[in-house]
Amino acid sequence: MIAQRLLALSLCAATTATQAAGCAVAVDVGHSVQRPGATSARGVGEWKFNVALAHQVDDALTRAGIRAMLLNPQGNEISLPERPAAALKAGATLLVSLHHDSVQPRYLSRWEWGRREQSFSDLFKGYGLFVSARNPAMSESLAVAAAIGDAMLASGLRPSLHHSEQIPGEGRPLLDSARGVYQYDDLVVLAKATMPAVLIEAGVIVNRDEELDVASPKRQAVLASAVVAAATGHCARLASSGK
Repeated sequence: MIAQRLLALSLCAATTATQAAGCAVAVDVGHSVQRPGATSARGVGEWKFNVALAHQVDDALTRAGIRAMLLNPQGNEISLPERPAAALKAGATLLVSLHHDSVQPRYLSRWEWGRREQSFSDLFKGYGLFVSARNPAMSESLAVAAAIGDAMLASGLRPSLHHSEQIPGEGRPLLDSARGVYQYDDLVVLAKATMPAVLIEAGVIVNRDEELDVASPKRQAVLASAVVAAATGHCARLASSGK
């Protein structure tokens, strides 16, 4: 219900702003069919979660009157620098890269699912938002990430802060712990983008309960509504700047 209200408010505000600004959002489907990213607690590759969510986000943006384009929904093998380059070529003024999260190997345990042994960790759950200081539009990237975080919090979701832990493979600076916004300068899809860019970890798929939750249309709609709300603000700022 909260997600529906957020989306309704965004729909009302978005059309005027997008028409004035000519803004557009590139929705990047993280990873590929051959290199699917993290593996869920039930043995499903991350890419399948990413592409399902991306279609929801793309549909929600389109319904809101915001021009959107999916990057690599077929799951082809394209390099990380090619993704922001494709967004630029398509005329995107904002890039949102969609992913689903895992944890460091030290936190994984084993269980049996589908007659196969799988890895899982129920220690962490929640979303994460990432920006790069190497992106030339860092301030707008932060504004978009903050707006996504606000909408996620309003829907009752909370961020996972495990990427800030001072252990090998983590230690990402938290710019906004309440909203779950991290700084990760070396993320190529963000650092190579010439437009504002945010990478979203939609949930922790090695968590057995959250894996099921993020695969549900209801949870996907919450994140899609959050992206629409953030994109609406981006479009309004773009319109007011006259660019």
